[in-house]
Amino acid sequence: MNQAENWRVSHLGLLLVAVLLGATAAPMATTASAADVAEQQRLVDKARLTLMAFAADPGLQAALREWSPETRALFIVPQFLRGAFVFGGAGGSGLLLVRDEKTGNWGDPVFYTIGSASFGLQVGGDVSEIVLLVRTPKGLEEFYRSDFKLGVNAGMAVGPVGEGSSVHGLAADIIAYARKKGVFAGIAIDGALVAVADEANEAYYGKPARPTDIAIKQSAYNPQSLDLRNTATAVMK
Repeated sequence: MNQAENWRVSHLGLLLVAVLLGATAAPMATTASAADVAEQQRLVDKARLTLMAFAADPGLQAALREWSPETRALFIVPQFLRGAFVFGGAGGSGLLLVRDEKTGNWGDPVFYTIGSASFGLQVGGDVSEIVLLVRTPKGLEEFYRSDFKLGVNAGMAVGPVGEGSSVHGLAADIIAYARKKGVFAGIAIDGALVAVADEANEAYYGKPARPTDIAIKQSAYNPQSLDLRNTATAVMK
């Protein structure tokens, strides 16, 4: 075999390898994408359970009814983890549901991360469920940014709990509720950083999608979120 034939054979071999690699890479990418979608769907399902648990609590039912007419969006964090470390930290994943002003329907979820850090000795760790009621355009605009800190530009207050509690007189942009082990409790999330989870949104909708694409333009849609949206409709009626 002469030099020219050797050159052709070697390059043909490289071409066959490239084709084979491409053929095997595509299923791998599909599998990874399916795993990402499944992960986000689990968060959607957990958010639905969190919202149902909050709505079923006798101490919150009256407040939710009063808040409902003016609630523009719900930010749900099914698991907010606080670690037990010398340099403590807390965080989790959450999603935002925005109510359409014209139809009153709840839109598809926008995915975010939320985290905060603290310094000094931390004793023990715990898990909380958090629901934020976004009441004003100012509060909602914060979520359309790439990231922001809770309670900095938009006012936030802890919502009242218990029978006979009244929401009158609270003028905050965002009302926060948190539960630990099924009991409503105060949790320090002022200053926590909320950031858009671009990769999670892209995985769930199959294309890059910003918060405004999902919540305002409604150009991204996933039918698997219907149960969560229906739950929001039933709870915030």
